[in-house]
Amino acid sequence: MKNNQYKKIIWVLSLLLLFTAGCSFRQHYPEKVENALNNAKENRQTLEQVIAHYAENPGDSLKLKAAYFLIGNMEGHDYVRAKLVDTAGRPVDFTVLSYPDYQTMVAAWDSAEAQIGAMDFERDTVIEDLETITYDFLTENIDLAFEAWKKPWAESLTFDEFCEYVLPYRGSNEPLESWRGYFYDKYRWVQDSVQTPADPVEAACLINDDLKGWYRFDPLFYRHPTDLGLDEMLEYGRGRCEDMTNLAIYAMRAQGIAVMSDYTPAWPNTGNNHAWNALLDQNKQVVIFMGDGDNPGEYKLNNKKAKVYRKTFARQDSCLAMLKPSYEKVPRWLSGKNYTDVTKNYIPVFQVGVPLLFAPPDSVHYAYLCVFNSGEWKAIHWGKINDKKTVFTDMGGDIVYLPAYYKNGKLIPAAHPFILTDSGSRITLCADTLHYHPIKLYSTTRRAIVKATDEIREAAFENGALYELFYWDNEWKSIGKATAATTKPLCFDAPENALLWLVKTGSNKEERIFTVNENGGQKWW
Repeated sequence: MKNNQYKKIIWVLSLLLLFTAGCSFRQHYPEKVENALNNAKENRQTLEQVIAHYAENPGDSLKLKAAYFLIGNMEGHDYVRAKLVDTAGRPVDFTVLSYPDYQTMVAAWDSAEAQIGAMDFERDTVIEDLETITYDFLTENIDLAFEAWKKPWAESLTFDEFCEYVLPYRGSNEPLESWRGYFYDKYRWVQDSVQTPADPVEAACLINDDLKGWYRFDPLFYRHPTDLGLDEMLEYGRGRCEDMTNLAIYAMRAQGIAVMSDYTPAWPNTGNNHAWNALLDQNKQVVIFMGDGDNPGEYKLNNKKAKVYRKTFARQDSCLAMLKPSYEKVPRWLSGKNYTDVTKNYIPVFQVGVPLLFAPPDSVHYAYLCVFNSGEWKAIHWGKINDKKTVFTDMGGDIVYLPAYYKNGKLIPAAHPFILTDSGSRITLCADTLHYHPIKLYSTTRRAIVKATDEIREAAFENGALYELFYWDNEWKSIGKATAATTKPLCFDAPENALLWLVKTGSNKEERIFTVNENGGQKWW
């Protein structure tokens, strides 16, 4: 009997020891990892298996740290399935990629909207990485990333550089697919083809030359609601700039080249936005290029830049979403946690203090700086409100900005628009509605000046089209309308010191804003 009691005591103590050891192991997870595991729901066991896989082998200590990096920063990374609906939320049967080109698709889209009203994509299903990523997918990604780190051009990368620019398993919000093995094998030949093995730029050029042989840009994908995964890329052989940068990321990270995606959320002197690639060269300098397009050293960004950001896999403590109160809503793209400001790496920048003339709405603690893009103001940066003013950091110059608040899904003017000059000074644009002056307008956007044989400047308008001139006074207010006739300018009386916008009736609102200089010429912004 005593022997049996002794065995029971030993058995209970063993269980307690195992339980204590298990608790102790869990307590040693880094805080970000523990938080992620707590949010992984039923997938926690899978993620812990990944951790245990690398923890069991002392030779895998860096791989364990890599697993911690991916899991600790995994929250918020996902793939979103979207559905097309009308204004009443009813599903619409319209497949963007069934049309042969962008123009045909847009015409069909406009025709459908004329019948049923506005259409737009909305979120349908969100597939969170934390809740769905598999053991095989994650361990394969880690193991192959470490193999790629052995490439001669990758050996100088620090562990932190490796984690951010080689290790991540996704580029943006595409579906999760095992691209790393595919491109590790596909471009294995590059190592034997480079003249300077330590030069990642040469390796990147060889890969990019091959990519642009079978993948291309197609504006049709502007209306495709999600970023493409590898299977779709291989099927279509085309995509938008986001897909092109992701494809370069897949192909080059699979070969150990430290590649990232930089972007501007809105151009300040034209419509749309843009994303492109950058890589770290031998000297750890950033060299930009366009995946499946211009190679490193060849690529140029011709538009003005107000802000440039870099996507990161790691969450950034400096992001607005990490600092704001949880109840305060912000413009959608600024709600992300995985980007960092790299504007100063591209252009001269200025810190801009802005007095806020209009009181903020209740429970609003942040103001935004906006640029005019595709017919509307779009927020590109933020600043905390402090005593009726705010400071916006690292802004590009020679650009018109509008300070604004954000409430109930809308931007609300916080002050008058202003020109930030290329020397960093501010010129406020406040329309003087007590003093008007006559102006002659020659176009709706920047154009080369064309003169007739009698040296008289020709206007660039559509003959017989109706144009309306607006000025900004906390909203766009109409000055009047005029019909274009041959190559003659349109004449209006406009408020002094006003920001103006001339729009053709029925246009897509891509016309540019402008001011009028002392000589009566249009200065485009």
